[in-house]
Amino acid sequence: MTTLKIAWATHEAAKFACENFHYSKCLPAGKLVKVGAWEDGKFIGVVIFSRGANGKIGSPYGLTQKECCELTRVALNHHKSFVSEILARAIKFLKMQSPNIELIVSYADTEQNHHGGIYQATNWIYQGKTDGEHYFIIHGKKVHPKSIYSKYGKGSQRIEWLRKNVDSNAQIYMTTGKHKYLMPLNKKIRKKILHLNKPYPKPKK
Repeated sequence: MTTLKIAWATHEAAKFACENFHYSKCLPAGKLVKVGAWEDGKFIGVVIFSRGANGKIGSPYGLTQKECCELTRVALNHHKSFVSEILARAIKFLKMQSPNIELIVSYADTEQNHHGGIYQATNWIYQGKTDGEHYFIIHGKKVHPKSIYSKYGKGSQRIEWLRKNVDSNAQIYMTTGKHKYLMPLNKKIRKKILHLNKPYPKPKK
């Protein structure tokens, strides 16, 4: 029988898991809550929660920034435990550490052909599909405008500027949107957002 352990992960462990076990190949920026998972004493990856890219993530639900967070990464190597079990235990661990958190938001990336199977398996509320986002392709990599701004400053988020100063082949790129899921952590917030629930999307064949 496999023994699953959930505990804090170091920055180094979280970085390693994201770079090796997640399609993004990178650790998210900003303040993170890094929850590690071990099977029979062997490190199998991390579940990471954060404030997310949106500075007002809780606003649509009447929550403050301290009452809402984003599930930013589920970066796991080969494992025997169900992902749904690892995620459920990581959320329980988060609630112990941050009892003021009332809602978790997460996204399934349609560009990776993700439909949110792990969220459906753990009974998240499906809010629907988001609009596509504006990115740039720089040196063959997809880069968010916020990352461009933080690196090059004001005025750098124009394609003309990027082609002149960074990459002559820079391109504008629009994503196809993401599936948005909500996990309420108490009955009060669940009742408040239940009307947002839509039928789960099916996986593409």
